[in-house]
Amino acid sequence: MRLYPAIDILGGNAVRLVKGDFAAKTVYDEDPLSAARTWTQAGARFLHVVDLDGAKAGEPANLQQLRRIVQELGVPVQYGGGLRSLSAVDAALSAGAARVILGTAAFADPDLLREALAVHGPERVLVSVDVRGGHVATAGWTQSTDQTAGAVIERLQAAGVQELVYTNVDRDGMLEGPDLPEVREVAAVVSGRLVYSGGIGSLDDLRGLAALEEPSLAGVIVGKALYEGRFTIAEAQAALGG
Repeated sequence: MRLYPAIDILGGNAVRLVKGDFAAKTVYDEDPLSAARTWTQAGARFLHVVDLDGAKAGEPANLQQLRRIVQELGVPVQYGGGLRSLSAVDAALSAGAARVILGTAAFADPDLLREALAVHGPERVLVSVDVRGGHVATAGWTQSTDQTAGAVIERLQAAGVQELVYTNVDRDGMLEGPDLPEVREVAAVVSGRLVYSGGIGSLDDLRGLAALEEPSLAGVIVGKALYEGRFTIAEAQAALGG
């Protein structure tokens, strides 16, 4: 299972939020490249970069930060935040993203999803399913819907989506661990590959996810726990068996 250290960019800084609340942020590094460099020097083989400014604005705002990270570090980066048009998707991939993550746009604009999958291939286009209070949230986690994760995932897969990111927003930044039965339930619906995010706070949390042995569970995104030194990159990768 792959480890994806998270670099969330807001106002030019590497930050972490609590439950997706933009007002509840902690700045961990004034330079996102510096944060990314820390993880790769420690052995990280993949990175997860989120353009929080872009998520709020509805269009990418930190592509230059993406370019800096990719050009210096050379590791595969999956990038999301504000990718709500095919031109924005193209721009992120041109800036060096190995994979892009669609959120709101995947639900609001089925044509965009279909075009992105057709042009770039399902292996390079992920869709983020973010859940708050048991229902899918959109628009940078600021708006809730009445849709359940399972129903949304089935619909996305019918549209050709093979790569998914699942985030439990209620656990994000809380360091209290994932809801393992919930993760198992979601993973069972996924026929492709699933990356989990939300609440990782200890090595036992990572071991618990690995112990699920769900074939679709391919990776875990970790942010705050790494920034606060709860464990190292090497320890996390060992706990995940990769």
